Amino acid sequence: MSKASSIVPSMAPSLVNKLARAELVDMIPYESARRLHAGNGEFNNKTWLNANESSGLGDYEISANCINRYPDFQPDSLINAYSEYYQQPKSNLLATRGADEGIELIIRTFCKAYEDNILICPPTYGMYAISAENHGAGIVRVPLQSETGINELDINGLQQQVGKVKVVFLCSPGNPTGNLLPHAQIKAALELFKNTAMVVVDEAYIEFSADKSVASWLAQYKNLIVLRTLSKAFALAGLRCGFTLANSDVITMLSKVIAPYPISAPVAEIASKSLKAENLSVMTNRVNTTNALAKELSAWLQAQPWCTQVFPTDANFVLFKTSHKTFIFDALLAENILIRDQSKQIQLADCLRISIGSESELALLKQVIDTAFAGVTAK
Repeated sequence: MSKASSIVPSMAPSLVNKLARAELVDMIPYESARRLHAGNGEFNNKTWLNANESSGLGDYEISANCINRYPDFQPDSLINAYSEYYQQPKSNLLATRGADEGIELIIRTFCKAYEDNILICPPTYGMYAISAENHGAGIVRVPLQSETGINELDINGLQQQVGKVKVVFLCSPGNPTGNLLPHAQIKAALELFKNTAMVVVDEAYIEFSADKSVASWLAQYKNLIVLRTLSKAFALAGLRCGFTLANSDVITMLSKVIAPYPISAPVAEIASKSLKAENLSVMTNRVNTTNALAKELSAWLQAQPWCTQVFPTDANFVLFKTSHKTFIFDALLAENILIRDQSKQIQLADCLRISIGSESELALLKQVIDTAFAGVTAK
């Protein structure tokens, strides 16, 4: 070997690239809010309006009596509390590490790798597709319709996929769109796929529109699965606790796939306390405040000359469209205010999403944007 050839860097793939599943090598992981902007354990130095969290904090104390023992598979205190909260039998509940684990379990349970497909309706939550890719499941996309300005299901498009997919993911209220899907359309989807696919209704934000849940339909539709979380209205995003609601035979099947100890003892303890009457009233007050602030923010955005569209919201965030997307995002970032750029999603070019934080946080956001545009005008 010549001296020149010995210094040429090797172009051979790394060992991990050779051994990993081929589709993972070039796969782009889901860019969560914390991957984009890390908190590093200190969250008071920025205004966090990019992850649809709640700004309020609960007051919970935990004991350390049993952290030397493995926790119960499904802690009774937690399952009993959630069963009472949402009036579902315990056999219809599975506690998970956030709703994200529920997504993973459903795909792993019902989709054969490299053979079966899921169906999603973009623009929608990114983890449905990422979880499918991680498992080797195919992804069929039937985009939401937006001719009326309110995103709705393309029922004709869904009908064309009957028999071709094993799981259908519907997000209501939608993320990042914010709106509820019409109940008539969800029922139409359940009927279309009643013999061929599970229909998952992700209700992560349902507490902000509590009377619109479809969980009461479980007895009627054997192919319905509902996803829930304590991350949003309950202000427990750091806890990572969610629930999958389904008929008991579905829960039994998912229980075969889930990790042996999915809910840690401290998580179960805090989550159970959050579902007690006194803390449920705190959550309800938080929801009422958030909904009022969302209306105020939407009205403010609609009055701005630089805002071309404000999407209706039934959740704790507001999506809007502006040709000044980059200017606004960068102006806020310069002041350590973080919002979410959604412009990479289908149908959402030039769109930004603002999580509903506290009244003071939103006031600061408006002030920074007003000042930024005033500075441009002055020049």
